[in-house]
Amino acid sequence: MLPEAVLKQAAEEMLNYGDSGMSVMEMSHRSKVYDDIIKTAEADLRDLLSIPDNYKVLFVQGGASSVFAMVPLNLMTKNGKADYVITGQWSKKAFSEAQKYGNPRKVASSEDAVFNYIPKLDKSMFDPEADYVHITSNNTIYGTKYNELPDTGDVPIVTDMSSCILSEPVDVSKYGMIYFGAQKNVGPAGVTIIIIREDLIGNAMDITPTMFNLETHAKNDSLYNTPPCYSIYVCGLVFKYLKSIGGIEKMYELNQKKAKILYDFLDRSEMFRGTVVKEDRSLMNVPFVTDDEELNAKFIKEATAAGFVNLKGHRTVGGMRASIYNAMPIEGVQALVDFMKKFEAENK
Repeated sequence: MLPEAVLKQAAEEMLNYGDSGMSVMEMSHRSKVYDDIIKTAEADLRDLLSIPDNYKVLFVQGGASSVFAMVPLNLMTKNGKADYVITGQWSKKAFSEAQKYGNPRKVASSEDAVFNYIPKLDKSMFDPEADYVHITSNNTIYGTKYNELPDTGDVPIVTDMSSCILSEPVDVSKYGMIYFGAQKNVGPAGVTIIIIREDLIGNAMDITPTMFNLETHAKNDSLYNTPPCYSIYVCGLVFKYLKSIGGIEKMYELNQKKAKILYDFLDRSEMFRGTVVKEDRSLMNVPFVTDDEELNAKFIKEATAAGFVNLKGHRTVGGMRASIYNAMPIEGVQALVDFMKKFEAENK
């Protein structure tokens, strides 16, 4: 979801952005007008996340799935080693990609319990010679999140925050690199944002394609080639919107309230139950099930008919999953809980 205010502004500016006489979709990425758009978007993101001056913000294409390769190609270059924690499908794919370019090591995994928890991590588990440690901060499919960062010593942490960025405060300085696809909390699909400490740029492998070399984008202010201009523009509107409501702290407060409504119901319900270990529950993705597959299917069918879309869980997990990203209003979560109460009463 995108905030309604953002969609309305984008609609109003569709045919004519400012006094440019054209849509953002039509203008040159080399124009002064667009340069202002992308620079303002970066400045607002820096403000929202308090990004330190020694970090670059890069707008790239290819989704987080492309960054799975960009990370080892750019960072696994000193000792050719990296540590990965496997907490879901996306971290598995990131690990698989890294195996093509060096010797990544699987430090821990929660696959033994269908990824319904975050593994306990100790500093002794990590290789001090690893070039980086990779984690996935929030696991979209399985509904888990890191509530505390592992102690990796001097080894930089690289994290995929595609499904939780801007949902709660983040201390950027604790990470070497943060990356995220925009399409969950930030804007339309098409742009991926990378926040990276400057000293980690400039060490890419010789085989690295030009467009996968982080230095290419850092040296050219994300304008080496035509970026996903319109997606970046909408991201900029979202950043302005978040600032207008009180920033990340206010968004975090709202997200906690939304999640509490749903989790409190699941913990009381006699029919529905959450699937994730309580201490590792996500604020963004809430998987839940009944103990009857036929009942799950009936619920999804009736919920869809009632206007609750995309509640079917991922094929690897089954059941249901409610994604309550930033733009989902509290009223939407309450409406879902009310429907679940009604369904439970009618299907005892």
